[in-house]
Amino acid sequence: MDAGLIWTIVIVIVVVLIVAAVALFLYRKRGGAHRVQAGRQKAAQIREEAQQHDLTAREREAEALRVQADAQRAKAEAQQAQVNAERLAQQSREKESAAQEVRSKADDHFRRADEVDPDVDTKKDKR
Repeated sequence: MDAGLIWTIVIVIVVVLIVAAVALFLYRKRGGAHRVQAGRQKAAQIREEAQQHDLTAREREAEALRVQADAQRAKAEAQQAQVNAERLAQQSREKESAAQEVRSKADDHFRRADEVDPDVDTKKDKR
């Protein structure tokens, strides 16, 4: 074999390897661009799902706060009702006491009237 032929074969092999390397580089670069684009799309999808979850979480938190406020309002109303019941019970006791006092005075007046009245026999009541 001639030295020129060997050099030609080596140059052809080197050129083929360089072309193959360039083709592989471009293929990977293009595939990398697809991977990057796919990654961007996946990230956008994940962000959208995260926004939906965040919205759902905020709705549930707002509902929990509303229910808590309703519970506190009901508790306050129950406490107010208890205070009103105690106030009414106190008024009832006061009115009962006043009624008993008036009843006692009326009974005293009846007894005095009976004692003063000559037609009423008060001796048979006192045994």
